[in-house]
Amino acid sequence: MGFGALIIGDEIIRGKRQDKHFAKLIELLAARGLTLDWVTYVGDKREFLAETLRRTLASSDIVFSFGGIGATPDDHTRQAAGMAAGVELGLHPEAAAEIRAKYGEQINLNRLKLAEFPTGSRIIPNPVNRVPGFSFADHHFVPGFPQMAWPMVEWVLDHYYRDRFNRSIEAETSIVVWEGNEGVLIDLMQRIEIDYSGIKVFSLPSFGDDKIRRHLELGVRGDPAQVGPAMTEIRAAVAALALEFEER
Repeated sequence: MGFGALIIGDEIIRGKRQDKHFAKLIELLAARGLTLDWVTYVGDKREFLAETLRRTLASSDIVFSFGGIGATPDDHTRQAAGMAAGVELGLHPEAAAEIRAKYGEQINLNRLKLAEFPTGSRIIPNPVNRVPGFSFADHHFVPGFPQMAWPMVEWVLDHYYRDRFNRSIEAETSIVVWEGNEGVLIDLMQRIEIDYSGIKVFSLPSFGDDKIRRHLELGVRGDPAQVGPAMTEIRAAVAALALEFEER
C-alpha cells in the first residue's frame, strides 16, 4: 500500500491558483514516518475524474483527494467517486446532521447536497465549518480549502493509519560530484541497484551558474544496512574515474 494524492480543480490546472496541498501532504506524512508515492492533478471533468478514480480504487493505495466536493456546477468529485465505485449517491445521516446543525433554519436542499456521498462512505469531520468530507474504502475526499483540508487529512491519518507510522525505516546519503556527467555514471548506478536490492540510487544534476560550477548529487536511499556499503563502493568508483567529489 502506497500513499497517493489527487489534486482537483480547473483553477489549478489553468494556473489561477497555486497548489499548496502537494508540499503539505508530504510534510504531514513525513511527520508520521510515511512518504508520498505519487500525485495526479485533474481538472473539473467528471468522466475523466471518474476514470482516474476507477484506476486508483482498483489499486491498494491510500489516496487523499483534494477539492471538488462542494455543490456548485463545477464540483464533480462526489459524483465521480460514486461512478468509479459503481454506487449511488445518498444522503449520509451523520453528514446531514452536521450540516443541519451548522445552518439551522437556513438549511435548504442545495446545502443538504453537501451530505450526499457514495453509498458506504464514512464521514471526515471538518473542524472549521462542520461540513464533512468523506472516506470510501482507502480513498479520502476533503475540500480544496487548505485550512479545512489539512486538519482533516491529519484526522484521517491519526484515525485510520496509526499502525503504519514509522514502520518503514529509511536512510539516505549522497556525495556531490563536481563536473560530473550522468552518462559516465549510469553503469555504476545500475550495478549498485543490482548488488544492493534494498536501496535506490538517485542522481540530481545541476548545470551550475556564475556562483557554483556544474555538479551532480549522487546518492542512495533505502535499507540503512545497505546504504553505507553501497556508498563506499560509489565513492571508490567515482575516485577511480578521477572525478572530484565531496560529501553532501
